[in-house]
Amino acid sequence: MRNVLIIGSGCAGNTAAVYAARANLKPLVVAGKHAGGQLSLTTLVENFPGFPQGIDGPELVENIKKQAENFGAEYMHGDVLDAELLGDPFRIDVEGEWIETRTVIVASGASARWLGLESEQKLIGHGVSSCATCDGFFYRGKKIMVVGGGDSAMEEANFLTRFGSEVALVHRRDQFRASKIMLDRVQHNPKIKLLPNTVVEDVFDASQHRVTGVRLKNIATGAVWEQEVDGFFVAIGHIPNTAVFKGQIDTDADGYIISKGGARTNIAGVFHAGDVQDRVYRQAITASAAGCIAAIEAERYLEAEGH
Repeated sequence: MRNVLIIGSGCAGNTAAVYAARANLKPLVVAGKHAGGQLSLTTLVENFPGFPQGIDGPELVENIKKQAENFGAEYMHGDVLDAELLGDPFRIDVEGEWIETRTVIVASGASARWLGLESEQKLIGHGVSSCATCDGFFYRGKKIMVVGGGDSAMEEANFLTRFGSEVALVHRRDQFRASKIMLDRVQHNPKIKLLPNTVVEDVFDASQHRVTGVRLKNIATGAVWEQEVDGFFVAIGHIPNTAVFKGQIDTDADGYIISKGGARTNIAGVFHAGDVQDRVYRQAITASAAGCIAAIEAERYLEAEGH
């Protein structure tokens, strides 16, 4: 029987593990097959406090993991295949092995939606990004492209004009899903050029390990052309990793956990942390803060239950 089982090993899960381990709760962290979360796809992180020169994303996550292990946290690889959260104790199926626990912290994150191009996947972290706040700074005076048609794409495009010399906003339809106010801001920003009815066919140049340009196609006219680009941002949404908890943990229509205050879910003893609930900020530092909150709440819950 475990006191605390943490699902996810990004900043949220690992920070929760640090706090739970220091409280002598001996947490078990289910790392998942893709350990490290979104930061494992990032090269340099410059906005996490305490690193004046920045730090590589995977190194940052690994450091927090080692810190948790130093205090007694245990890690296991594999994905959660099933969960029984409506009984007592909670039961979690990790690759066929059922584990019983008194509390659960869900820090399974959200996966960025990608276009699915082979070249795009090869260049993630080398000019291809899903986070303007994280990576916009690296493209000062450069040519930037954003793909998407919703509010988040508009917000990213506007934000990136602080850095880039020009921003092209590509959307596959002729109409944008974004709210009128967000679209107006983009349309009135002289640095942004809108490319509706356009799809990205390829991203160059994987052989150079950096983005140099893209091949575009106008689906209305059939015209195909290449365009020089230094930074390529995909803003077509995220998918929270909550499918396995469906019907048990309350989520919104998109699958994000609905918070019941602090780190609480609708199930007493089950807590949330990080991007699995946060659809607004999605930063390493906010994920770590959420992990801290979840661990403290789990500790207080166990204390109140007499464990």
